[in-house]
This record gives sequence, structure tokens and C-alpha cells, in this order.
Amino acid sequence: MVEESPNTSGAARGRLTRERVLRAALVVADSGGLGSLTIRSLARELDVKPMSVYHHVANKGEILDALVDAVFGEIALPTPGGDWRTELERRAHSARAALGRHRWAIGLLESRISPGPANLRHHDTVIATLRRAGFSAEMTAHAYALLDSYVYGFALQEAALPFEGPDSVGEVAEPIMDLMSSGEYPSLMNMATSYYLQPGYDFAEEFTFGLELVLDGIQRRLRLQTT
Repeated sequence: MVEESPNTSGAARGRLTRERVLRAALVVADSGGLGSLTIRSLARELDVKPMSVYHHVANKGEILDALVDAVFGEIALPTPGGDWRTELERRAHSARAALGRHRWAIGLLESRISPGPANLRHHDTVIATLRRAGFSAEMTAHAYALLDSYVYGFALQEAALPFEGPDSVGEVAEPIMDLMSSGEYPSLMNMATSYYLQPGYDFAEEFTFGLELVLDGIQRRLRLQTT
């Protein structure tokens, strides 16, 4: 019998399961970051007592393994045998989108020593896509590391920005512009007024530009490998 609080609503009441615990853990992490995720906060989200949670997960490490696996499960898998560049470009955009939804995961995706099935399937499929496209083992390792470094790095930078989307850039930039009004930073001031603060500028669009350069470089090295 699951021990739940007497004030649990009808919608939330029900048998506590591992799946339900992990869904709640994802909600807590997404709303407050990993620092907010504890067995106690998870129990509050579920409206149960902490000991009830321990019937389904052993500790926070097990929860993190499962959450990382859930994020990998949201990333579109490339198709081995398809055009490698198209497939990995699609995968990169999907990975960035998933990390935008789950910003706490940026530093965790490659950290788990007990990876789940979605995690393993993801890595296996990316490797298969590169190998079937003719990448040597060495080039596969180089390309995979470079792509993930770019995607994860951009997602980290994007998550750290003090604004959300192009519409809020102006209000964040105003006090910064005041700091540059002395004339000591002419290049920065010129860049801000001539480009960053122009209507329609969106930092998110930098992702596609950079990704194309990364893929161009990988493609050139692949040609060298096969000549």
C-alpha cells in the first residue's frame, strides 16, 4: 500500500510507480535545477512521504541516471545509411532543443557511468551513422567529439544569457550600454549598435552558422581521409 498524504487530490492520487517518480523528478529538475532535486522535494511534488519514494529509487544517483536517459530519449536519432551530414545536422538541432528544455542536463549527458538504454542507443546510432558514411574509427571519434563540444557548448552559453529571445535584449542591454558610454570600448559599442541591437537579431541563429562551419570542416577532413 502506497503511503500518501490524506490531502492528495483525486487527479494526483494513485499508485506510486517508478515511472511516476521519474516524471515528477523531471518536473522538479526543470523548474528548479538539480540543486532543488532531493528525495524530500520529490516527495513534496508527489505529495507522498519520502520513504515512499525510496521504494522505487535507491538514491539521487539512480534518479540522475534515469533523467539523463530520458533526455537522450528526446533527441532525434540519425539514420545510419542516410546522408551523414543531413542526419547529424538534424540530430544537433534536436539535441540543442532538448537541452533548452532541460538546462540542468547540459553538464550531465556524458557524465553517467551507468548509462541507460536510450543513452547507449543514441551513442551507438551516431557512431553507426558516421561509420557507414565511410568515417574511419579515428575520424568518427574526432567528428563525434567536435559536434558534441559545439552543441553542448552553445547550449551552455545560451542557457547563461540574461535574456530570453530577441524581444528582451533591449532591456538587458540598456544598463550595459550606459557602462560603455564613456567611449572606452568603441569596438564593443559599435558592434552593439550596428548589429546586436538591430531589429531582428537573434542570438539563437548563431547556432546554425556555427554548426555549418563545423560540418564543413568535418566534411573536408573526410575527403582527405578518402583521397
